[in-house]
Amino acid sequence: MHLNRRNFLKKAGVLTTSAFALSQTDLTALGAPSGTFKDFGLQLYSVRDVLPGDPKGIMTQLAKMGYTIFESYGGPKGFLWGMEPKEIKSFLGDQGVKMVSTHFDMNKDLEKSIDMAREAGLSYMLCPYIGPQKTMDDWKRIADQFNQVGEQVNKGGLKFGYHNHDYSFKPLNGQIPQEYLLANTDPRNVMFELDLCWIEAAGQSAVGHLKKYGKRYELCHIKDYNKTGEKVIQSDLGKGVVNYKEILRTAKDNGMKYFLVEQEEYPGPPMVSMKADAEYMKKLVV
Repeated sequence: MHLNRRNFLKKAGVLTTSAFALSQTDLTALGAPSGTFKDFGLQLYSVRDVLPGDPKGIMTQLAKMGYTIFESYGGPKGFLWGMEPKEIKSFLGDQGVKMVSTHFDMNKDLEKSIDMAREAGLSYMLCPYIGPQKTMDDWKRIADQFNQVGEQVNKGGLKFGYHNHDYSFKPLNGQIPQEYLLANTDPRNVMFELDLCWIEAAGQSAVGHLKKYGKRYELCHIKDYNKTGEKVIQSDLGKGVVNYKEILRTAKDNGMKYFLVEQEEYPGPPMVSMKADAEYMKKLVV
């Protein structure tokens, strides 16, 4: 839920997240039909209502549904869910799952977060939310901060990135803030995770954006939605208006590495939606 998620982030006092992860390799060589996704993953924020009470149990259920990659977020016990880095890495390995990334609070305990993520085998650390900015000077300060944090994360052996919502794709003083961030951050230290729901909901073309800027994006979030007036209502995959055949084909063609499914609101129990989303990903041909 767009607004509920923002309220959650404000109440928690941390910049946590949104998202699902999907690894892309030579699918034909793996025996999967060309244009399909053999491996796909989940942004664990999608199961925030049930995950904190039983992290290992919920992760095990998700692995059985077919998710092979997880992206975490800063929950009540941190992004490793109360486990030591080597413990969660071993546990997920036993389930056939790799945690490749996490959303985290870049303003809190940065060095500690970097160390934990590296020891757990993660590759990416992502800022999930900064909120709308009032001026382009504010966005300049954000870009400068991203460059600084990205340099520090890079020195720690990982990659730093930013996950967008709709606001960074809405024009401000004749500019698109997301495009400003892309132009004013160092590609050596800052990459991006494209939320395919929120760019489309903002009225921008995901296909056009990926054709122009695709090389800066290494991960993306896959989620569907419908609109009632101006209100965005998320749905299970395949039940909304996003044309994922075209968008994900373009993402693959432009070098996207991980495809991350996230669902922020659901019509029923979250694990029922996670099962439906997994089945959608297994059948999707782009």
